[in-house]
Amino acid sequence: MAPLLLQLNGERAVVLLYICQILFSTPLSLLSQALSLSLLSLFALSVEISADDPSNPLSQFFKTRPGVTSGIMLGAVTLPGLMISRLIQVSRLVSLHEAGVEELEYLNLQYWAASAICFAVLLFVCFILRLHNNNASSIRALFNRDTKFGVACMALFIGICCMSFFGKSYGGLSATLMFLWVLCHGLVAIYLIQNILRTFPACVSVGEGLLVTAGFVIYFGDMLFYTTSKIPGYWASSKLVVLENGIKRDEIRIIIQGMTLGLLLFPVLYRYVIKIWQCSASSSSSRDMLNHEIRRSFVFCALLAFMLAVAVPSWMQFVHDFHMHPLLWVFNFVFSEPLKRLSLCVYWVAVIYVSVIRFYNISKNSTIERILLRKYYHLMAVSIFVPALIFQPKFLDLAFGAALAVFLMLEIIRVWRIWPLGNLVHHFMNAFTDHRDSDLLIVSHFSLLLGCALPIWLSAGVTDRPLAPFAGILSLGIGDTMASMVGHKYGIIRLSKTGKKTIEGTAAGITSVLAACSVLLPLLASTGYIFTMHWFSLILAVTTSGLLEAYTAQLDNAFIPLVFYSLLCL
Repeated sequence: MAPLLLQLNGERAVVLLYICQILFSTPLSLLSQALSLSLLSLFALSVEISADDPSNPLSQFFKTRPGVTSGIMLGAVTLPGLMISRLIQVSRLVSLHEAGVEELEYLNLQYWAASAICFAVLLFVCFILRLHNNNASSIRALFNRDTKFGVACMALFIGICCMSFFGKSYGGLSATLMFLWVLCHGLVAIYLIQNILRTFPACVSVGEGLLVTAGFVIYFGDMLFYTTSKIPGYWASSKLVVLENGIKRDEIRIIIQGMTLGLLLFPVLYRYVIKIWQCSASSSSSRDMLNHEIRRSFVFCALLAFMLAVAVPSWMQFVHDFHMHPLLWVFNFVFSEPLKRLSLCVYWVAVIYVSVIRFYNISKNSTIERILLRKYYHLMAVSIFVPALIFQPKFLDLAFGAALAVFLMLEIIRVWRIWPLGNLVHHFMNAFTDHRDSDLLIVSHFSLLLGCALPIWLSAGVTDRPLAPFAGILSLGIGDTMASMVGHKYGIIRLSKTGKKTIEGTAAGITSVLAACSVLLPLLASTGYIFTMHWFSLILAVTTSGLLEAYTAQLDNAFIPLVFYSLLCL
């Protein structure tokens, strides 16, 4: 333990502070989850120290985003920490009879799945480091020790997980099925993270790839679990019916999940169809390149229309009774309150159009740093999302899903250079990129959108922590923006010798978020919300997320909202 603590830097210390706050708030009923999170944190810290050793670069196996640390510890504990925070919150609601035990049990299963993903990937990275650093005997001994420590942590995790499952009244067969389901998440995650890091080289760090992998596997696993629960008689003879009752979905959640996963699977389908089409057309006399691009564009549009209008809606109607086509349900939902929702749409379109045109022209002709210029988009997000979140939260949920679908389609068009929009979209998006983006994959706009949307989606139906849905908007739209602007203009004292972040900027970010909370709380109280969080806990949560923004070299738009949301739920 002592050698590990000696290797702490700013980012690792803040992550440990984050974990300690969660563990301190965990009740005895969640002791097994707290123990597994402690094991995961120690294991992740050990692996990160080994991976960041200059003499043992992980880049020998994966080409990660240059100029940043691996971020393994932050990537490994973010999602499990968020799951435990949600377990603490739902446990509190169960005791107040505001939530069912079934919801708590299903969330518990998702926590063990997320932890299994992180443990499996960490053990995989540990073995990679050992295989690629076997020249010097001293280094080999070091990695033998690390590998043994990782295997021991994994064995303890499996033991704690088994005790958690078999100690409940599911029955032996049901508990075994749940345990195998959890382990399958880990195996799938190992396969997926290899494909992500190899398909998109130099686009993400290992920690960012781990967070994306865990999110994808949990989301796809949830979709699969929910789909099987709708098969008639599938759960009839199983005690897992308690989990089936814990899966609650409304129409908006189903539409967002179906569209998102359909668009994520679409490039795989399109690639195989294009390969088959090119093989069958190889003997034809196709001389005109433009005609070839037009045909490829036609195939793309036809497949996309089939995916969004037929395949995805078919799944939606299988798992939920919409009584109509889901796209028609969306129109009915929007026009059920036409004045409020259409007015909000007009307001959004006007703000986005003016902002994009204005900042696009500035980015081409101005010498202002691009990362600072993009902070204005964070302020734009505040002006767009806050009014809707207070007065039209359900419509904002749907709007976030629609925006994510549009972003995914534009990125697919840009990456595949689909005629006639591919090159136009590529040149337009390049005007807003920075050092964290690449020509292969532009992720900044996704991270900003999801950073604001995820806390809102996760808070659906929960009212005991009214600030939690605002976690992304507060931390990115206000805190991150003020920290960058004040630090850029007035910052003098740097937090570290190698970094650019300053004490002045960090203090401005933390202070601005606290000020925004003091303004937001009375406004929320006037709409019926009750604030039940102590100010000391709020200050600690804001300070921790602000310090993480200052010290981390990872994609802060992805991590900070989730960390801040987790702490607000405690």
